[in-house]
Amino acid sequence: MVSTDRLLAFAAMSLIVIVIPGPSVLFVIGRALAHGRRTAMASVLGNFLGSYLLVVAVALGLGSLFERSLPLFLAVKLAGAAYLVHLGVRAFRHRGEMTVGATDTAAGAGAPAARGDLRTVADGFTVGVTNPKGIVFFAAVLPQFVDPAAGHLPAQMLLLGVIPIGIGLVTDTCWGLTASAARAWLGRSERRLSLLGGAGGIAMIGLGVTVAATGRSD
Repeated sequence: MVSTDRLLAFAAMSLIVIVIPGPSVLFVIGRALAHGRRTAMASVLGNFLGSYLLVVAVALGLGSLFERSLPLFLAVKLAGAAYLVHLGVRAFRHRGEMTVGATDTAAGAGAPAARGDLRTVADGFTVGVTNPKGIVFFAAVLPQFVDPAAGHLPAQMLLLGVIPIGIGLVTDTCWGLTASAARAWLGRSERRLSLLGGAGGIAMIGLGVTVAATGRSD
């Protein structure tokens, strides 16, 4: 299987990449500001699952398709960007309906909490699986750290993929908790809370536009 040296080298590489905030971090912060802690944590979980699906895809050999096919990469990237803009517009339009208590318990949405949580996890999953940064990293970097001589290449990739996904889970959780704590503190005023919700929506819209405008062009 994977040697300790390769595991440590990949962990160091993953940490360097993850320290630089990308779409998943900005998405979680935007969700925390717009909707609160519960939504942020469900978004983190969904993003975790979506990101690991990318690892599975690379392990099964699909990652090479994204490297070779610019149209496929652009299609996935633009789909993710459009979804981010959609979520941002929705958050901005409903910014005046949010309260700290309601958005943290999902009671303000007029639907059972479990249904709201599942929908939020699905939102995070969609963002995670269409994250251009994740696609490029797992398709181009992950295969470089497997040991062909050790065999079981898909298993090696699945094991290595747990490292950046785990690091991202911890860091995204910290970002989400920090942003939601700031939101709760500033949200004692309904007006300020509405402004925060709008800021979170605008942040997601801006993130979607940025994702659409950046990335591979060759």
